[in-house]
Amino acid sequence: MRILITGSMGYVGSVLTRHLRKNFPTAELVGFDSGYFAHNLTCSASLPEVRLDRLHFGDLRNFPTDLLDGVDAVVHLAAISNDPMGKEFESVTEAINERASVELARMAEEKGVAKFIFASSCSIYGAAEGRPRRESDPLNPLTAYARSKVAMENALRTNNAGKMTVTCLRFATACGMSDRLRLDLVLNDFVASALATNEINVLSDGTPWRPLIDVADMARAIEWAVHRTPETGGDVLLVNVGSTQGNYQVRQLAEVVAAELAGTKISINRDALPDKRSYQVDFSLFSQLAPSHAPVVSLTQSVRNLSAGLRGMSFSDKEFRGSSLMRLRTLKDHIEQGRLSSDLHWQ
Repeated sequence: MRILITGSMGYVGSVLTRHLRKNFPTAELVGFDSGYFAHNLTCSASLPEVRLDRLHFGDLRNFPTDLLDGVDAVVHLAAISNDPMGKEFESVTEAINERASVELARMAEEKGVAKFIFASSCSIYGAAEGRPRRESDPLNPLTAYARSKVAMENALRTNNAGKMTVTCLRFATACGMSDRLRLDLVLNDFVASALATNEINVLSDGTPWRPLIDVADMARAIEWAVHRTPETGGDVLLVNVGSTQGNYQVRQLAEVVAAELAGTKISINRDALPDKRSYQVDFSLFSQLAPSHAPVVSLTQSVRNLSAGLRGMSFSDKEFRGSSLMRLRTLKDHIEQGRLSSDLHWQ
């Protein structure tokens, strides 16, 4: 089996590469990445990419078609990957997350790729009061990032000619330790802040809901999708990936971190304007389809793993929100130093 991973050098890709190598020991693993964040190694004694058989540096907007030759499964992670980056680079987000991604899927089907796994997001539910959202519920994307995920899902449903088994994994908000750690994720931010400052500042009133999933469980879900056949979920499957007990209000996340890291104080901005991005998600379909790959990493374990990883790095940066551990800051640094153009092409 030959598996192509786009975004292989990212936060999720670094964990996924190790997981797939372990679970598909004889597979040929091919990585594809722009290299924007390749230098942001955080807790690894060696490059995660040593587990790949091949690594191709490139821009998804100019994807080399021949890289799909002989590929059995594409795992598509590559994206401008959060709301702040989507706001700063809205046209690039549309170009990469939507147009280039749709073209990648088209080329994959034309080349005879059997499986296409797309990393979508529960953020497409946006503002959703009331009961947890199911896959059949209306979507309410509030950001360029979320809109790009909806557009790609729609294209995969509309354009699929039935030759590929397509799985759109609507992931809960990612968290947990990685060889290329991001601190621009809510739980990761709280743990880093607690370690560096002994304080967590919740910028909202703490009431918005967020479903969470550890990056290790994201890798397990992708492994399941690589195995998935149309008999389990159909030719094109859109499925929420997380766990029912993984729906938390933001203040609850802060409280769990503070309970694990003694001496941490919590401050909540109770006068903040309401955060519209609030949603609970129903993950029962994924539990039914993939019971052996349902999330197993608890919130407490994610906090402990993050804490251990950050301490292993001797992390103490009180100004980490201005560091390379924030993806938007890394892109801006590249641009300011002339390494990237304003539309994120390497110079």
